[in-house]
Amino acid sequence: MKADKTAADYIEPLHINGMKGRMLNIPAQRKNSREILVIYGHHSSLERWWGLVQNFSDFGAVTMPDLPGFGGMDSFHKIGKHATLDNYADYMAAFIKMRYRRKKVSIVGISFGFLVATRMLQRYPELTSKVEVLVSAMGFMHRDNFKFTTARYNFYRYSAEVISLWPFPFIFRHVMLRPRVLRKLYARTNNAKHKFKQVEGDEAALKAMMDMEIELWHNNDVRSYMQTTTQLLSVNNCEEKVDLPVWHIFTPNDNYFDNDIVEQQMRVVFTDFVPIPLSAKSHSPSVIATKKEAAQFIPPLLRKMLRTDANTA
Repeated sequence: MKADKTAADYIEPLHINGMKGRMLNIPAQRKNSREILVIYGHHSSLERWWGLVQNFSDFGAVTMPDLPGFGGMDSFHKIGKHATLDNYADYMAAFIKMRYRRKKVSIVGISFGFLVATRMLQRYPELTSKVEVLVSAMGFMHRDNFKFTTARYNFYRYSAEVISLWPFPFIFRHVMLRPRVLRKLYARTNNAKHKFKQVEGDEAALKAMMDMEIELWHNNDVRSYMQTTTQLLSVNNCEEKVDLPVWHIFTPNDNYFDNDIVEQQMRVVFTDFVPIPLSAKSHSPSVIATKKEAAQFIPPLLRKMLRTDANTA
């Protein structure tokens, strides 16, 4: 990949299951390298993960599709469905069957994206034979993985549930998501404070981060965002096993999850568990992270494994 390329150079249209969106497709730089599927997390777009995806492209061909209702893609509501975890799992299974018909694939699920990957493999166990490597990037398994106080947990879960009901998505978009309102209030919210702390003291970076956050909020369908928030805050992915080992990237400084509980549950569901700790001070790379800044989220142990050619893995 040339250093001067941007995400836009690799974005293609995506038409699947009656919905229109986009996918980022970076060709392999050499033969016999991996096919890597990245499933992004909540509150996302293709551009938001460009820095991290550039790092994964060092190890093979990378594909990252939009999720329905995120990144500007049509929502499930367009085809008469709700933004449930099962529907996202079905969507991702359809994408894999379409994209990797005769190929094996390494899957990287980022936070909420790992919930989708896990549920997909539980609903479609036949797909495990296509998966070379399953990577959890700050992934989780169950609602009890969150470190929130009971009051904060209930506030997030039930306010999201209410806002997902008509006409609140319309009101939320046209009142709370105005750029002027977001610039004034968003950085002061509890979760956003962790994001903006990463660029504290750098006015140019602070402006770029706020611009990206506004873009994300405007590209994400409000009803889908709120329904998936309710889903991830009430999830239980621990009831069915997955016949694959998992490589789990995590940081001891994660402001969302209790890593000990996550590990216990992953060891029950997956055939093996490979912990890969980071020294990162946040749950995920900055929304404006460059390739260099996002590199720490692919630690040496995982890099060594990914360097193995797909035909010898």
